[in-house]
Amino acid sequence: MAKAKTFMSEFVDFVREQGVVGLAVGLAIGTAAGGTVQVLVKNLIDPLVALMTQGVDLSSLTWTVEVGNGKAVFGWGAVLSSVITLLATAFVIYWVVHVAKLDKMDKKK
Repeated sequence: MAKAKTFMSEFVDFVREQGVVGLAVGLAIGTAAGGTVQVLVKNLIDPLVALMTQGVDLSSLTWTVEVGNGKAVFGWGAVLSSVITLLATAFVIYWVVHVAKLDKMDKKK
């Protein structure tokens, strides 16, 4: 029984020292924030991209290469759309963190 208690106390010490609870809380908040970022990108950034591309669906743009009997279709528009979405998402996350001053919260005084 003493060994089980020692193991349990070591486990509790590990959780405290490694900040596992803080990590779990951060993960939960990050997951919720991810949903918010998706909504911001979908409803603010994507319409701006559609406006700049005059409504062209970038994900449907392809490049077809035929060599002999073979044919390859490269969906470069989907890649471009994905890169734009990634950059827009990163910008929104940066903006939210910077405006809310979340980057300053973790620094010790």
